Amino acid sequence: MPNRLDTTFAELRAQSRKGFIAYLTAGDPDLPRSFAVARCLADLGVDIIELGVPFSDPLADGPTNQAAAQRALEAGTTVSKLFAAIREFRAECQVPLVLFTYLNPVFTYGFERFHADAAAAGVDGVLILDLPPEEEALSQEFSERHSLRSIRLIAPTTPVERMEQICRRAEGFIYYVSREGVTGEQSQLSNTIATQVAEIRRHTQLPIAVGFGISTPEQAAEVAQNADAVVVGSAIVRQIGRLGNQPNLILALESFTRPLVEAVKSV
Repeated sequence: MPNRLDTTFAELRAQSRKGFIAYLTAGDPDLPRSFAVARCLADLGVDIIELGVPFSDPLADGPTNQAAAQRALEAGTTVSKLFAAIREFRAECQVPLVLFTYLNPVFTYGFERFHADAAAAGVDGVLILDLPPEEEALSQEFSERHSLRSIRLIAPTTPVERMEQICRRAEGFIYYVSREGVTGEQSQLSNTIATQVAEIRRHTQLPIAVGFGISTPEQAAEVAQNADAVVVGSAIVRQIGRLGNQPNLILALESFTRPLVEAVKSV
């Protein structure tokens, strides 16, 4: 079947709409509730969901996402259990799913096996934070991705020559990290997003999603002026951390996320 990411971005482009991508840590506060949140987000009109694979040493993440990963691990989340939960989720929801992960959990599970099992479960793309393109090129194992799209990160500090290299090997979409440092909410957006996105467009026809630090409807709408999709992560994860054990988790998340989604879709 066609990859859901490709289909979704084609539909967004045909309708002249911007996409909304939500990030969750899989298994936070536990697997059943994290996928209940995912179903809620899909019902709200979220176009793509990124699922963070919990890892004990998430160096690119700020305190909010680090705490979420720890909660997920303490709840017993494993890669095998995550794939089983995705298979159940796919029985009722077809929103595109991207796994956001570090290399260690993938390598421990088995690189080829991870990608095969992820694809079989219904995952559409994988973003491995700490696997540079030049390292991937050194191993045939790293090229075995089955039907999964290999999502790539570009940062504000990425030189043009490296940007070209990343774009050549990217699939699905480019994830532009709008600021330096780790994940986390910010009171102000970077003032270089527009120019950096324009530079990336010189090297790829892929859609460009912008994330890191976006936490309000106003910020989301501003970023959507230049990006093909807006990624909101820590702001949602913080709500899950605050409300994870309360019965009103889903309703509260729906109330929090709806204005963000509507702000992007109004652009």
